Amino acid sequence: MSQRSKFEAQSADYQEAAVIQLGSRHQPELAGQHSVTDPTLRELAESIQGELSDAKALRIAYATDASSYREYPRAVCWPASIRDLLKLLDFAREEQVGLIPRTAGTSLAGQVVGNGIVVDISRHFNQVLAVAEDYSWVRVQPGVIRDDLNRFLAPHGRYFGPETSTASRAMIGGMVGNNSCGSNSVVYGSTREHVLELEVLLADGSLTTFGPTSKDDFESKLQGTGFESRLYRHIDELLASEARRAVIESNFPRKSIARRNTGYALDMLMHCNRYEPGNSDVFNFSRLLCGSEGTLGLITSIKLSTVPLPPSFQALVCAHFSSIDESLKANLVALQHEPSAVELMDHYVLERTKDSPSQMANRFFLEGEPAAVLVVDIRRDSAEALENSCESLVAALRESGFGYAFPIVRGNDTSRVWSLRKAGLGLLSNLPGDAKPVPVIEDTAVDVNDLPAYIFDFNRILSRYNMSAVHYAHAGSGELHLRPVIDLKKAEGHRQFRQIAQEVAGLVKQYQGSLSGEHGDGRLRGEFLEQMVGPECYQWMKELKRVWDPEGLFNPGKIVDTPPMDTQLRFEPEEQTHDFQTGFRWDRSLGFQRAVEQCNGAGACRKSAAAGGTMCPSYQATGDELHNTRARANILREVMSGKAPGLNGVGNFEHPALEQAMDLCLSCKGCTGECPSNVDMARMKSEWQYQKHRKHGIPWRTKLFGHVNRLNR
Repeated sequence: MSQRSKFEAQSADYQEAAVIQLGSRHQPELAGQHSVTDPTLRELAESIQGELSDAKALRIAYATDASSYREYPRAVCWPASIRDLLKLLDFAREEQVGLIPRTAGTSLAGQVVGNGIVVDISRHFNQVLAVAEDYSWVRVQPGVIRDDLNRFLAPHGRYFGPETSTASRAMIGGMVGNNSCGSNSVVYGSTREHVLELEVLLADGSLTTFGPTSKDDFESKLQGTGFESRLYRHIDELLASEARRAVIESNFPRKSIARRNTGYALDMLMHCNRYEPGNSDVFNFSRLLCGSEGTLGLITSIKLSTVPLPPSFQALVCAHFSSIDESLKANLVALQHEPSAVELMDHYVLERTKDSPSQMANRFFLEGEPAAVLVVDIRRDSAEALENSCESLVAALRESGFGYAFPIVRGNDTSRVWSLRKAGLGLLSNLPGDAKPVPVIEDTAVDVNDLPAYIFDFNRILSRYNMSAVHYAHAGSGELHLRPVIDLKKAEGHRQFRQIAQEVAGLVKQYQGSLSGEHGDGRLRGEFLEQMVGPECYQWMKELKRVWDPEGLFNPGKIVDTPPMDTQLRFEPEEQTHDFQTGFRWDRSLGFQRAVEQCNGAGACRKSAAAGGTMCPSYQATGDELHNTRARANILREVMSGKAPGLNGVGNFEHPALEQAMDLCLSCKGCTGECPSNVDMARMKSEWQYQKHRKHGIPWRTKLFGHVNRLNR
C-alpha cells in the first residue's frame, strides 16, 4: 500500500464499503466443467484460488470480442485475488506468454483478442471497496459494471458520468482501459477525467498506486531504486525537454478534440505543473494508464470521482433532417443550447429498427423517412427552464433552415428513444447476406466545427469505391461512428478493409483529428499510429512500452508493435458459406449459418441482472461466458465454418464444445426480444438438436419426454 493509501485508510473522510459485490455471482460447483489438458497449465491451475481452463469450448468463446478479429487464446483464467495475478505474472514470465486482461469483451478494435492467457476479472473482481462519506468518490474493483455502480450511487445523489451504449454490461476496468466516453461526453468528458487513482500490478510484481503526485513527491520518486522510480525517471527524461514537448504538441490530435485515444497519452501527461509552471494540475500517471488497454500493467482497483445526479427535468428534441450534411450543420446550432448530449442516427440504423421486435415500438417519435435524426438531450433544474430551452432550440433550428420535424419527447418515453439509439450497433448486424457494416474506421474524431467538412470528404472517399457507410452516434463531440458495408468473406473485402483504413487515416491526419475517439487502437489502428503521431512520437511510445513492460507480457500486439490490421480476421478471404439441410426455414437470414453470424459480440446477453429482462438466464446464474448467447453463437459459427479445433470436416454438430455450450440454454426466447441483433438461440438450439438427431436418431430420453402424457396414461 502506498503512503497515500495508508493516509487515506486512517482518514475520517471515507468509509470502508462492506465489500459490496456488484454483478453476477459465480457458482463454484460449475468450475469443474472446465478442464485443463496442458500439463504446464495444470500446475498453475492447482496453485491459484480462482479458476483456469484450456477447454476447447472456452477457447472458442473467448477467441473474439465485438470486433472483426478472431484468435484462439492458450487458456482462460478467472483470478480470485491479487495473489492469483502474481502467479499468472510469474507463469507468463517463465513461459513467455502474454496476459490479456478482459472484462465484458465488448471492445471494437480487438483489444482482448490474442493467443495468450485471457485474464477475465469479471467473475471475482466486482466489489465496491470504499466510498467517501459524502459519496464524492468511490473505490471499485475493475469488474464492477458501470450501470450497477450508478444504481449503488443513486440513493446518495451521485453518479459516474461516462456512459457507453454497452453500459448495462461494460465494466469500469474496460472503461479505464479504453478511456471510454459515451453519449454524454459533451458534459462529462471521458473516463480519464474521473479517475483519481489506480492500483496497478507492475511488470516486476510490485503493487503500486498511481495518483496525484506533487512536485515534492515526484522528486522523491526520482530518487528511489525500485521499478516504480524507474517509470518516473523515464517519463521525466522524456517530457522535461521543451523541444520534445513541442514535437508532441504539434503531432498529437488538436487540443480542441476532447475525445482522443491516440496511442499512449503523452500529451495528457505533459500538461501539469511540473512541465508547465502556470498549470494548477499535478502529475498523475493514471492519465497515461487510461486508454493503455492493459498493455502497461494489471489494474486491481480504481478510485473514481463522482458527480451530482443530472438535473431531473429532461426532454429530447428529436430533429429530423433530409441529409446527413444538414444534420451536422444543425449539430453546431444545437451545441449552442447547452445540451447534455447530441446523438445522430442515420436512415440505415432507423431502417433496421423496423425489423427488430424489441425496437419497433420505440419508433413512435419518427415522422416520415428522415435521412438523419439528431437526438438533443436537454436537462434543466425546473420544468419552466426545460420548456424554454426546448422552444429556443427548435426556434433556432427553424430560423437556420435546418430540419423538417422537431418532436419533443418527455418523461418515460425518453428511455425508449435512447434504447433505440443504443441498439444501433447490434441492429446493423441484421443486414441480410455476407456484406455487413464493419467496424474498421468507425471511431474517428475531429473538432466538432470540422465535422460537416470531414464527413463530406469521408463520403467522397467511399463514393470512389462505390461504397456506402452507416453514420451514427456522437455528433455533439465531433465523433460519428462510421461503418462502411464490406463483405469480409471475399478477398476484395479484405482489400477494402485495409484500403479504406489507410485512406481515412490520411484524412483524419489532414484534419489533425484522432483516429480513435473512444474505442482505442487495439490491433486495428495500431498499425497507423506512426502515421498519426509521427515517427519520433511513435518511437517514444514504443520506448515507454518497453520500460513499463520489458518482456512484453501485458496484452502484447496492441497499440504498438501490432500485427498487420488485416490478419486474424473473423472471416477468411473467399470463405465459403455452407448450405445445410435444415429442419427450420432460414430464408430471412439467407441460411442457417448467416443467422448465426448475425451475432457481432456486442454482449447484451451479459447484461447485469439488475438491468432487468430475461436474457440470458444461464449466464445470470453462472457468471460464465460459456453459458450466454454470444458464446453459443461463436461456437456454432466456428463449427459450421469448419474452423473449430478438433473438427472433422464442416458442420460437425456433435462437437463437444457445442454440447457444453448448449447444455444450459433454456430455450427461453429472451434473446429474440432483447438481443439487438435478434439472435434467436432457442431456434438455433432446436436446429442443432435436429441436425444431431437426423444423423444419430432421437435418444430414448427425448422420446420418453416427448410421449410423457401417453406413458403416464
